[in-house]
Amino acid sequence: MAQTSKSRPGCQGPQTSRHAHAHDPDRTIRKRLVCRIAAVEPDDLKVRNATYRRFVELGRAPTVADVAATVGVAEDAVRGSWARLHDAHALVLGDDGDLRMVNPFAARPTDFRVDAGGRSWYANCAWDAFGIGAALHVDSEFETHCRDCDDALRVRIRDGRPDDPRLVFHVLVPAAQWWNDIGST
Repeated sequence: MAQTSKSRPGCQGPQTSRHAHAHDPDRTIRKRLVCRIAAVEPDDLKVRNATYRRFVELGRAPTVADVAATVGVAEDAVRGSWARLHDAHALVLGDDGDLRMVNPFAARPTDFRVDAGGRSWYANCAWDAFGIGAALHVDSEFETHCRDCDDALRVRIRDGRPDDPRLVFHVLVPAAQWWNDIGST
């Protein structure tokens, strides 16, 4: 992740902070989040919104050219925005610079194919599979399998709730650590 603390007042990381803030362990996390958001430029939000809109419209990850045409900017401007948005954890780029994740949407096939509003998309994980219907404000359903026994699962979400209340969603990695390796979490 690119550090912006040199150019942004008040965005010092914990290594340069005067106090360890043991009394408020969430302070460092909040400060890092504010600094990541501060690194995003106003035009980046237009690119982000267009990226999401095109993802939904196309049913797949948009290309740099798709977003550039939508926003009316050069492709290099979209690449720069995507890089800053990636650093701010607003989307995830692959090693090739193309979109990998525009949460909750996955740019690649995954174990979570979600049907929502008469269309379908891949989600990055079970958490994001619930998020697609929520983001689109529609009922949804997805197919996956149990990681323990490998049985097929079909989850239906109506009015924001799964139809089977016995299902359990278990995450091995604490949410605060997801971005340490977001591609595998």
